[in-house]
Amino acid sequence: MKTQNLLLIVIGAFILVLGGCACSKYNKLITNDLKVQKVWGNVETNYQRRTDLYNSVIKTIEGSANFEKSTLKEVIDARAAATQIKVDINDPESLAKYQAAQGQLQSAFGRLLAVAESYPDLKTTKAFQDFQAQIEGTENRINVARQDYNKAVEEYNLMVRTFPNNIFASIFGFKIKEFYKADPGTEKAPDINFNIK
Repeated sequence: MKTQNLLLIVIGAFILVLGGCACSKYNKLITNDLKVQKVWGNVETNYQRRTDLYNSVIKTIEGSANFEKSTLKEVIDARAAATQIKVDINDPESLAKYQAAQGQLQSAFGRLLAVAESYPDLKTTKAFQDFQAQIEGTENRINVARQDYNKAVEEYNLMVRTFPNNIFASIFGFKIKEFYKADPGTEKAPDINFNIK
């Protein structure tokens, strides 16, 4: 009887230790998952800031007479497309679509600014100059937010993939998350030609 009671005590203690360990690992996984979501929210906040600034620049440019409407329309269309995509950070495909739309918006806006350089009245206005400075700062914020997101994803993925956490992650359904990746082709150095004669 004493042996049986001792065995039950040992089994009970083992179950309590295992349960406590499982609770601790689960809570850590939840904490890291929420951190990734929070940091992704910061990425989206910075993209929203960019979109709002672009909208203000577009309105400033629209007020300029004889400005090239086709370039302006490209930016407006790219902005609309970028704001329509809903991101699920657990779905790599939606993350890639969002990233592509943001890249198209940035590219179209870059072309708009290049065209705007040909309009001396526009580029000398205080509002336009202020917007250019704010956009530069926003692009820096977006870059920092992406880096923070990737760091949070790295910490989360390490937790999900390392032993013994991977056992608990599998039991509780936690899966690795995708990193924010550079746009295709950005690994190549840009070809810059100065045709100065």
